[in-house]
Amino acid sequence: MNIEFSGAIWFWRGPAPWYFVSVPAQQCREIKAISQAVTYGWGMIPVRARIGGTEWQTSLFPKDGRYIVPINARVRKAEGLAEGDDVRVRLEVR
Repeated sequence: MNIEFSGAIWFWRGPAPWYFVSVPAQQCREIKAISQAVTYGWGMIPVRARIGGTEWQTSLFPKDGRYIVPINARVRKAEGLAEGDDVRVRLEVR
């Protein structure tokens, strides 16, 4: 399954701070429909993600009935991204 969407980068200031982009509700429903076949536990969904020219392996995190995409420092640096930036995200659900 391939998914493409746009969203703003947001920062979670928890005990392990991290940057994320939220997957829109419609795409979350599509992912949820296949989640039992692709999850490796705790609802995590492995994906190949791409923003701009940067591609990486990660997992979608379930949060509040939806999914979020973690955006690591290497990706943010390579693409010149910061909190609040709108990005186009491409996901290949594995």
